[in-house]
This record gives sequence, structure tokens and C-alpha cells, in this order.
Amino acid sequence: MKSLSVVSEEDLNKFYQTISNNVQRIRQEKNKPQLDLVLEMGLKSTSFYSKCENAKDNHHFNLEHIYKIAVALNVDILEFFKGVHTTT
Repeated sequence: MKSLSVVSEEDLNKFYQTISNNVQRIRQEKNKPQLDLVLEMGLKSTSFYSKCENAKDNHHFNLEHIYKIAVALNVDILEFFKGVHTTT
């Protein structure tokens, strides 16, 4: 099992990018506009959400966000983690 101390910055960035890509893909497949999802999540800023979805400016979704997005989009939360690899 990898400890956090051996996870590189590059690995973390790939992790966040994969999740962001999955969120964006699934949201688009469900034809859900960002604004609607932001409101359903109880967020106050579409700008923040957009930065997370695009993994910009070191913004990323936390577990609460992922849970709320899964509920709002009516998808299994594991769908957001497809393509994430924790073993070499």
C-alpha cells in the first residue's frame, strides 16, 4: 500500500484530472448544465465548480462534492473513479 509520502505531485494531478474528466463526461451524458448542478449541490459559485471540473488553478472536487454530484446525477459514485489506478 502506498503511503501519502510516496505519492508524487504528478500522480496526484493525474488522479484529480481523471476524476474531473469523469465528472464532466458524466454530467454531459446526463445533459445537465453546470449551473443546474451547482445549484443542486448548494454551491454559490459556478466559477469554482468550473475550475474543479477542468482541474484548473489547483482546484479539485472533495469527497463531499463527489457525493453530491453522484446524487444529483443519479450515478454510482464509483463511476467518477474509473481510470484511477493505485497500484503499479
